[in-house]
Amino acid sequence: MKHLVSFRLPSVALSAILMLASCSGGGSPTSQSSDVRAATPRQTKNAPGMPETAREPETAEADVAASIPPAQWGSIVGRVTLQGTAPPRGVIDVNKDVEVCSKGDTTSRELLIGPDNGVANAVVYLKSVTGGRGLQKPDEHPVVDQRGCRYEPHILLVPAGSTIDFKNSDGILHNLHTYSHINTPFNAAQPKFKKIVSKELDHAEIIHLTCDVHGWMRGWVVVQDHPYYALTGTSGTFHLDGVPPGTYDIEVWHETLGSYTGKVTVKATQPTQHDVSMRLPG
Repeated sequence: MKHLVSFRLPSVALSAILMLASCSGGGSPTSQSSDVRAATPRQTKNAPGMPETAREPETAEADVAASIPPAQWGSIVGRVTLQGTAPPRGVIDVNKDVEVCSKGDTTSRELLIGPDNGVANAVVYLKSVTGGRGLQKPDEHPVVDQRGCRYEPHILLVPAGSTIDFKNSDGILHNLHTYSHINTPFNAAQPKFKKIVSKELDHAEIIHLTCDVHGWMRGWVVVQDHPYYALTGTSGTFHLDGVPPGTYDIEVWHETLGSYTGKVTVKATQPTQHDVSMRLPG
């Protein structure tokens, strides 16, 4: 099943249906027939493309999902693709600290299209989830490195309560500036002798990261309060594992293509296929 995202149509969602199955073992992904989906990019004053974060009330289905044993959990697999032809990747105008910042790849990473129009770096996640797998913090601090005047990785996904180490491998002055509405924003210089700046992020939110010294530096930190989130790879594929059976809101966010919101019904012990096709805005 493929869902088409356009940016000027209202969202059409299926009625929530809780489905429990007594079947055992795996199988082919279950494709769900549904109407065409529509989504409008939600923008903020501080960071274009960054959706506002809102919590929806928990449903009775979510309460039931909390009691479903792991043997009955299913999964969601899918692929995010671009409809139409991708524009050429832009080249960054490196106009400061050229001897450091011009090293390596200087093409934009804001829209990476792989084989068969797969969209990389799209964030896929469920909303208002209770039950299922617990949220686990990483054993070590996740790292965002500033290397070649770029953020590595470009998009970092972390569980709520994580402490992020922002590393300066360039040996020049950077300035960390985050745009957030729920977590406390910060704006701090990081000179070359300050190799690590650590910040704790406690709440689910998509956070835009910039450098006030090098204006082309753009990155994102995505914080979630449950484990059902993923970042698409170069082919646009994603996999959400260990999902209790039930009907959920599923969201896809991309910094250039905007947001998609739909419904997905997960059956017990089975993978459910949920593909999304997105369009360039405008």
